[in-house]
Amino acid sequence: MNAPTFEAYAGVIWPSLYRSAYLLTGNHADAEDIAQQTLLNAYRSWSRVIRSDSLDAYLRRVLTNVFLSGRRPKKRRLELLTDTPPEPDAARPPHAPEDRLMLWPHVKSLPPRQRAVIVLRYYEDLSEQEIADVLDCSRGNVKSTAHHALKALRAALYSERTDGREN
Repeated sequence: MNAPTFEAYAGVIWPSLYRSAYLLTGNHADAEDIAQQTLLNAYRSWSRVIRSDSLDAYLRRVLTNVFLSGRRPKKRRLELLTDTPPEPDAARPPHAPEDRLMLWPHVKSLPPRQRAVIVLRYYEDLSEQEIADVLDCSRGNVKSTAHHALKALRAALYSERTDGREN
């Protein structure tokens, strides 16, 4: 089978790259920047990229590395360009899809590497080994990073619940 041209592949992979970038950054402008930088990096080394075992996995790794490199100034990365999530509805069942909206501000507050692990595991549904490949680290490092991220998320949610009771 012939290798795809960069232009053809870029058109197919863009929605997936953008989605992952948005989940990592939390806003559209930064997501577009990171996804475009990923494609630019891929274009520059396309002859090497097409020799990889999995084009998608290769670009996912590039995307994650671009995000983690933190090329943009921190103050710009922290700007929130989306609306506030809706207030929780007591009538809906627990763990409804809207719960992700309540959790999202806390995910965005995680350090970049912890956020990357959470996004790749729970939003992109990758295995520990796939995440380790993307981040170029061991499975143990992925487990440890996920543990610390989940611990921070639980603490933030607990704090949010107890703050709500005191008011």
